[in-house]
Amino acid sequence: MSVDSITDLDDNQSRLLEALQLSLPAEAQNKKEKARDKKLSLNPIYRQVPRLVDSCCQHLEKHGLQTVGIFRVGSSKKRVRQLREEFDRGVDVSLEEEHSVHDVAALLKEFLRDMPDPLLTRELYTAFINTLLLEPEEQLGTLQLLIYLLPPCNCDTLHRLLQFLSIVARHAEDNVSKDGQEVTGNKMTSLNLATIFGPNLLHKQKSSDKEFSVQSSARAEESTAIIAVVQKMIENYEALFMVSVPRLAGHLGKLPVDCLLVA
Repeated sequence: MSVDSITDLDDNQSRLLEALQLSLPAEAQNKKEKARDKKLSLNPIYRQVPRLVDSCCQHLEKHGLQTVGIFRVGSSKKRVRQLREEFDRGVDVSLEEEHSVHDVAALLKEFLRDMPDPLLTRELYTAFINTLLLEPEEQLGTLQLLIYLLPPCNCDTLHRLLQFLSIVARHAEDNVSKDGQEVTGNKMTSLNLATIFGPNLLHKQKSSDKEFSVQSSARAEESTAIIAVVQKMIENYEALFMVSVPRLAGHLGKLPVDCLLVA
């Protein structure tokens, strides 16, 4: 996926997809924050995450982590369409507390589903699936290399999404707060999240929800593999975006790949 791909879009394609809205999040306006964002990417220019994706993730992290079945409960199609149209028009949309978490969750899923080329790209589909054929100790390293083959905007967006999904998964189970209050979990484990997001992130061709619900045995096996790959990525997202520092850097252990870009 690249800026050049805009010219390949049909007129009916949503303008949400234009260049992945290669801009900083709405909140990052001051120079200090912009400078920080430049260090959070494989791309030395700036972090390329669609404003819609970043806004949805921030809203759900703030208001939806205790919402049971956050991505499974139905949303208002009308409100989701209105939000989408606002983003399409380039409106500086501010998702506030009054916005339903289910509507925002649906908008995020819809954006990922409707991308002309999936976030993990069709070109690398087979390679991602085949990582499951490797020995367990080799799988993460191979997934990491495949991620680095993604276009910068895909890589940055994947990092933001996996970071968010990892946070959601950490709030899946019921727990007790510091003041002794019982906190309800959202029930969205890494497996549940991978089941929902996997088909949107990794696929060879677009399929409707109806097509996915009636699968051949081969299709079911393929779907299981997709879920397994995405689940592994959610559970290990931090390791996937870390690289060993070259020997000349000394014994510094491991640092985020972004740090290697800092002069």
